[in-house]
Amino acid sequence: MVKPESELLPPKPEARPRLYAWSSDEVARRWRGCLKVGQTSRDVNARIRESQGQARVDYILEVDEPAERPDGPPITDVEVRRRLIEKGFENVVFESSKEWMRCSADDVKTAIAELRAGQAYEGSHHATFGMREEQASAVEQTLAYFASRWAQDADAVPEFLWNAKMRFGKTFTTYQLAKRMNATRVLVMTFKPAVEDAWDTDLKTHVDFNGWQYLSRKTGGDPASVDADRPLVFFGSFQDLMGRDSAGNFKPKHKWLTELSWDLVVFDEYHFGAWRDAAKELFEGEDDKASKKATEDEFSKDLETFAEELETNGADEDAFVPIRAGAYLYLSGTPFKVLKEGRFIEEQIFNWTYTDEQRAKQKHVEQHADEPNPYASLPEMRLLTYQMPDELTAIASQGEFDEFDLNAFFEARVVDGAAEFVHKDDVQKWLDIIRGQYAPTQVDFLKAGTRPPFPYSDTRLLPYLQHSIWMLPRTASCAAMASLLAEPQNAFWHDYTVVNVSAPGVGVGLDALPPVRQAIGSGFDTKTITLTVGKLTTGVTVPQWSSILMLRNLQAPETYFQAAFRVQSPWTIRNPDGDDPSREDILKPVCFVFDFAPTRALRQISEYGIGLAPEERNPEKAVEELVKFLPVLAYDGSNMTQVDAGGILDIAMAGTSATLLARKWESAILVNVDNATLKKIMSSQAAMDAVMNIEGFRALGSNVFETVVNKSEAVSKTKKEKGDDLTPSEKREISEEEKEYKSKRKQIQEKLIKFATRIPAFMYLTDYRENTLYDVITKIEPDLFKAVTGLTVDDFNLLVGLGVFNAGHMNQAVFAFRRYEDASLSYTGIDSHSGLTRYGLYDTVVAVDA
Repeated sequence: MVKPESELLPPKPEARPRLYAWSSDEVARRWRGCLKVGQTSRDVNARIRESQGQARVDYILEVDEPAERPDGPPITDVEVRRRLIEKGFENVVFESSKEWMRCSADDVKTAIAELRAGQAYEGSHHATFGMREEQASAVEQTLAYFASRWAQDADAVPEFLWNAKMRFGKTFTTYQLAKRMNATRVLVMTFKPAVEDAWDTDLKTHVDFNGWQYLSRKTGGDPASVDADRPLVFFGSFQDLMGRDSAGNFKPKHKWLTELSWDLVVFDEYHFGAWRDAAKELFEGEDDKASKKATEDEFSKDLETFAEELETNGADEDAFVPIRAGAYLYLSGTPFKVLKEGRFIEEQIFNWTYTDEQRAKQKHVEQHADEPNPYASLPEMRLLTYQMPDELTAIASQGEFDEFDLNAFFEARVVDGAAEFVHKDDVQKWLDIIRGQYAPTQVDFLKAGTRPPFPYSDTRLLPYLQHSIWMLPRTASCAAMASLLAEPQNAFWHDYTVVNVSAPGVGVGLDALPPVRQAIGSGFDTKTITLTVGKLTTGVTVPQWSSILMLRNLQAPETYFQAAFRVQSPWTIRNPDGDDPSREDILKPVCFVFDFAPTRALRQISEYGIGLAPEERNPEKAVEELVKFLPVLAYDGSNMTQVDAGGILDIAMAGTSATLLARKWESAILVNVDNATLKKIMSSQAAMDAVMNIEGFRALGSNVFETVVNKSEAVSKTKKEKGDDLTPSEKREISEEEKEYKSKRKQIQEKLIKFATRIPAFMYLTDYRENTLYDVITKIEPDLFKAVTGLTVDDFNLLVGLGVFNAGHMNQAVFAFRRYEDASLSYTGIDSHSGLTRYGLYDTVVAVDA
């Protein structure tokens, strides 16, 4: 019998076996914590609805995973339930069904992951995702640098910095680095103990770290009793682990720290002295004594001591942290101060900035449009600045250019227990302005025929102001704002729940979150305004916050953008319809920063843009790259326009004077005198000869570098080996040794700075407008350069290449000089010389080689 064609050539089935688990409100009421575990080769949701028969109850699909394994038959639901029972979870008989397990979705995922891998995992290890491209790059670059240092010196303790903004995945990536290093002892120290959850969770949920041990003050446990054959991660706050008793000795309970050899020591949330400064700036307006005490505990005074010792010891942690480390890793999202100081050279830094993140987001859309975008939930930021009417700026201006002083404008005083603004009538006008309801500006809008987008009036902005945070200068200002918003004439604001987290009695850090979360709820049917001086602006996540109003003066870009990035946290809903655990709806595609002191705001953008790209030879290009993804809109009193990079820099440098430019060239950040740099000079006869040609160096003697390096390393070694066991005489001897090498290091630094101050003199004498340091090196009058500075161009180029002079910061100083010179010439009607138009190092080198 001849078979029909349909039987001879049957279509190949498309179905793939899947494992699933679901729950419902009814089950939750009757059998708390239970999930039904099943399998199907059809549509999962169709199978669940079919299995419910007549009941048709609403359900939530918690797990939807492929049943395949690398080899062998697919995993069955029977195997999953059996594995869960073996792990101690209860198999609950619900009506006639035996498919119910009292466990969580993560427990089901862990069981599936174990069956797929053919091994048992501790805890709830189930995550199997790999590193993103940038995470893998961070690991590879760090390993390569560590290897190069160990190749030069087997006893070296290399250091590396990850300049990585929030959402980079620093904990997961750090553990991957430790795994690649075959590290068995990892010490994580942080200045923000609230970040512990991420370090704990990542280690206990990803299959790559199965078998690793985790200890901290929160988890408890005796470090002496851990399994020596399995990797250990110990997490602690710097304040606790490095704190000293009244005699200056380390706490006895942490003595074991000094007895172990740590393969990798990680400093998390580490901004060196900048974090101390930022914390001080953030909380300087807190008047409540309890809040001040809590703040001091959170941002310990030990941090200030640590930062000072870091500077004093030439950035040698071993000199004052008595632990034996194989390598150091520093993690920070805003390490601007350390980047400016040249604390790390280019090969010691991995950068993953806001610009990198948004560029990757855009690139993924262009190249992988049909695949889930791992960056999709990260909002793009917008900065909107507003020039206030003259009648308001007149009462609160400061500085040479009469910048609007937010601290003075929002100043408040407490009288008879009630806080009130000093300029209450004017603050009321400001409230009317941001709603677009201030009468004088209404007339201006009618004349101009345009209506600028004020925050609380533009229908496009209002949805992003449903939940916002307002930063004010002092505790009294927050209280005064809460009172003013509640007054009868401000009926518009009565729709918003105002939460003053700077009020007396509200805790610091995570302790200030509960009233905010309670007011926001799910975020859909509520409206909130959170008033703060500095609380909740570092290290916390409130997904519903979509905008921040900067109503106080913040000088440090670290502080400004730590606060601004609070509103860049993703707000998403996973599995919104309960039938697809992989689906994610994005509720916040963009977020907003509103600032009412335009000059200062643009100065922050300028510094941030330059800080984001320390390797960029031209600051204008760095800022230009930033504003591609952080558009800046400025309202000048009549029109709202987008500001380009050149405009931002012009405004930011508006106050630059010849005196300020001179100070840039007298700064210690332009030169590097750490041991690694001094060793590079010593290892090159050409470099030694070049340095000896700098005025004053011959008087110091050719052995000055060797003296500094040898004595500092000897002191460091003694402190590390003996620690608290040093005798009084040994301490005195070490103190004398320290004084000697620190004095000589200071003299080296002063000679190099004195040389650097001659570069602007040379630039002033040339006919060219220099854009970068490499223009100075390669393009301009070598004979004149030697006559003015004492070095040949080749000698200077050699020392820059060795890191003796900090090229990145010299670039910025050169660029500032050029813009100042251009502005000065423009007043006389003279155009800048057009002889130099290239900006980058590589453009310059290519041009010279050609």
